[in-house]
Amino acid sequence: MTTVKPIQIYCENNGTTLYVDEGATLGQVLEMLALRTESPVVACFADNRMKELSTRIYSPKSLRYVELTSPDGMRVYARSLFFLLHKAVLDLYPEARLRVMYTAGRGYYCELDGAGSVGAEQVEAIRKRMRALVELNLPIVREKLLFSDLEKIYREFNYADKLALLGTRPQCFVTVYNLAGLPGYFYGAMVVSTGFLTVFDLQAFGGGFVLRMPRRDDCSKVEPMRLEPKLFSVFQQNKEWADILRISNVGSLNSRVLEGEASEMIKVGEALQEKTLAQIADTILERHNKNGVKIVLVAGPSSSGKTTMSKRLSIQLRVLGLEPQTVSLDNYFVDREKTPRDENGDYDFEALEAVDVETFNADLNRLFAGEQVEMPKFRFTDGKRYYDGTTLQLGERGILIVEGIHGLNPGLTPHVEEHLKYKIYASALTTLSLDNMSVISTTDNRLLRRIVRDSKYRGRSAYDTLRGWASVRRGEDKYIFPYQEQADVMVNTALFFEISILKQHAQPLLARVPANTPEYAEALRLLKFLDHFVEISDQELPPTSILREFLGGSSFHY
Repeated sequence: MTTVKPIQIYCENNGTTLYVDEGATLGQVLEMLALRTESPVVACFADNRMKELSTRIYSPKSLRYVELTSPDGMRVYARSLFFLLHKAVLDLYPEARLRVMYTAGRGYYCELDGAGSVGAEQVEAIRKRMRALVELNLPIVREKLLFSDLEKIYREFNYADKLALLGTRPQCFVTVYNLAGLPGYFYGAMVVSTGFLTVFDLQAFGGGFVLRMPRRDDCSKVEPMRLEPKLFSVFQQNKEWADILRISNVGSLNSRVLEGEASEMIKVGEALQEKTLAQIADTILERHNKNGVKIVLVAGPSSSGKTTMSKRLSIQLRVLGLEPQTVSLDNYFVDREKTPRDENGDYDFEALEAVDVETFNADLNRLFAGEQVEMPKFRFTDGKRYYDGTTLQLGERGILIVEGIHGLNPGLTPHVEEHLKYKIYASALTTLSLDNMSVISTTDNRLLRRIVRDSKYRGRSAYDTLRGWASVRRGEDKYIFPYQEQADVMVNTALFFEISILKQHAQPLLARVPANTPEYAEALRLLKFLDHFVEISDQELPPTSILREFLGGSSFHY
C-alpha cells in the first residue's frame, strides 16, 4: 500500500505553515488556507516562480498567492482573456486573424486582419461568444508538446506569427495551453478555466475594438473607456513604421537579425526618429514666428529618453536658426525642509509642491521680457538652493527647453501665457509584439532601460531597481499620465530593435537578483521575456541614439 507523503507548505500571504498531501494542487491548498483576499486569486508564486492553480506540488514550497488586482494578477488575467478572445474569434470568423496590438483606452486595442473594419455588430457577436465560453467554464490546460508536433499544428492553423517566433528559438519541447482544442503559445501563467474570466467588455474603436479590463480598485467592474486620440495616433504611426522596417512581431525581427539585416534596421529606425524631431522643430519655428512661442516643455515617464530627445531637438532647432537654452527644473526644488512628504512620511520629490513654482514662473517671464536673470542651482547633498552668478538671457531667436515630469501640468506654469508654450510628451511606446496574441508592455521596455542605466551610472543593482519600480509607477500614474493628452505633440522614443540590444546588458544584471526575494519573480519573468529575442550588438548604434542615454557611449553630456 502506497503511503501519501505530507508536504510542508509556507504561505507568505498570511504567514501560515501547514502540511498537505503530496500531489495536491495549488488551488486545493488555497482552499485549505481559506485566505481572505480583496480580489480573486488567479495564480501563485511557488518559490518565487509563477504557477497555475492547477499545478501539483511534490516538495516543500513557499507560496505567495496572486490576486487579480496586482500587476502580476492583471498580466495573468489579460493573457487569459486574449486566449478566450482568440477562441471566440476563431469560432465566429475562422478566416480572420486576430491581432492584439497595444494598450489603448485603459484596455487593449485589437484588429481582425481579413475582416475589414470591425463594427458594433461584429463586436457584439464576439462579446456574446466570449460570454458563452465563460459560462461553459472550459479548462485551460498547460501541456508540453514536441516542437515538431506544435509546428505541424500551427501550419495547419496557418499561424505564421507563431511559426516565425518559434522558428527563431527552436527547442525540443514547447509549453503551450489548450482551450477546447485550440493550442496557444503564451509567455506566462494562465487562469485554470474560462469561468475565471467574468469581467471584461469590448468596444468598437478606430477600425478595430478595445478589449476592456477589470478595474484595479474594483475588479467586479471594467475600467471606464478613456479616449486618448493623440496617444492612439502615435501608436498608429508606429504601426506604419513597422511596415517600413518590415517588422510585424518579434519573429520577423529575429528573422531579419539572423539574415544579417540588423545594421540596416538600426539606420532606418534612427532616421525615422530624427525625421520626427525635425518635423517638430519645424512646427516650433512656425509657432515661434507666428505666436511667439518661447518655451518648450518636455515631459514623460521614467526612462522615456526625454533628456536625449531634448538634446537632439535642440540641434534641430539650431539648424533652423533658433537659439535653444536648457533650464533644469531640478534647480527650482524648494529647500529640503519645505519638501512635502508622502503617505509613508518620506520626502515626495515628485510632487509639484517640491518645486518653487512662483520663482520659476517669475524667472521665466523675466527671461521672456529680454532681461538677464541670475539662475538658481540646487545642492542635493544638503537640499539647499543657491546662486553662483550664473546668468541667462534670451535673444530674439532664443527659446527655452525645460524637461521634467510636470512639464504638461498646467500647475507648473500658471503665470506663463499659453501662446508662449509648446508641450511635448515623450515615451517609449513600442507596438512590437511577440506574436499576434502577446503584446509587449511599454512599461517593460522602460524598466529594462532603467535597469541598465541604474547599474551603469547610479551604482544600483537590478534588485534595487525592481524593488523601487512600483513607487516610480505610482508617481507616473499620479503626476504624468493624467496630463499626457494635453501635449501639443507626442514623441515615441522606442526603437523596434532596442530590446534585442538591451538584452545583452540586462540579462547578467537580472541573473544576479537573489532567488529568495520577491523581486526574483519579476527578474525571472523578464529573463524569460528576453529569451525570445535574438541579440543585436550595440556597435553600430550611433552616439546620438536615445539608447546611448542608458547604455553609455553617447556624444551628449548628461
